[in-house]
Amino acid sequence: MRAVLVKEFGSFTNCEIAELPTPQPGSGQVVIKAGAAGLNFPDLLVISGAYQILPPLPFIPGKEVAGTVMALGAGVTSLKVGDRVLANVENGAYAEEAVANAADCHRLPDSMDFATAAALGLVYQTAYLSLIDRAGYQRGETVLVTGATGAVGLATVQLARAMGATVLAGVATASKADAVRAAGAHHIIDLAAPDLRDSLREQVFALTGKHGADVLIDPVGGDIFDAALRAMAWCGRAVVVGFAAGRIPTIKANYLLVKNIAVSGLQWSDYRERVPQRVAEVQQDIFRLQQEGHFQPHIMRTLPLEGFKEGLATIQDRRVIGKIILKLD
Repeated sequence: MRAVLVKEFGSFTNCEIAELPTPQPGSGQVVIKAGAAGLNFPDLLVISGAYQILPPLPFIPGKEVAGTVMALGAGVTSLKVGDRVLANVENGAYAEEAVANAADCHRLPDSMDFATAAALGLVYQTAYLSLIDRAGYQRGETVLVTGATGAVGLATVQLARAMGATVLAGVATASKADAVRAAGAHHIIDLAAPDLRDSLREQVFALTGKHGADVLIDPVGGDIFDAALRAMAWCGRAVVVGFAAGRIPTIKANYLLVKNIAVSGLQWSDYRERVPQRVAEVQQDIFRLQQEGHFQPHIMRTLPLEGFKEGLATIQDRRVIGKIILKLD
């Protein structure tokens, strides 16, 4: 089989496609004939050696793959050969064949193609768990999403709108605003406005009658998180998803006290490892919402395996809107 191989940590431009043996499933695992794989920002961190969980070298990157089960390991009874699934993996998705734990595989609706399935995995799980499990979102609340044009941001906009929220979408590039509106955002927050520390709060307060945002989902960090925290409502809940801006913010605890604000974090892989049954429930609800027509994942580009560098460069340069998918079948 062909696969992207990382031989040393560093730039993704140093990675190449290699011919590797067909993988064999261990106990409780399956081998998947890949149809599509999702490219994600964390893939860049893993390849560079900056992620919190690093595999031994060499390795195949990629955290989500959709395809057909082609082999079963010992003890697997929940799946059969021929099942169409979306699988969450720590690494190994940028390949024509991938190994996954059976517990981390989610059967696809009959009408769903592999590219759509791969786009509905990690980022939608992250968005859903952030909104419901971490922020405790209640129907009708106001949700502020920073970095709304990225994969997690756009998924959060769509899910929050589908769940009845008033959605405020933070956008730093005006030309991307139309895509965010199409995803369901009620209002655009200009993250490129001068004096962001005050201007972000002024924008949110103007749109909410000075109430503020009940929920903040932030995959960006840096100055944007600092400013967004000041725009929250009394008893607001903020969820830290990532630090795409590069700087990890420091929170002033007195501000949390004065406004009774709660701040939590979401580490997706911990949910997969600790409570896979919860992830399975979440993924099936995501599939349900998509099948009912509440949203469609925004797939910016579909590339062959050979196009992985082009796709990762688009993500690294922050030119991506939604998802980029590798087509592998």
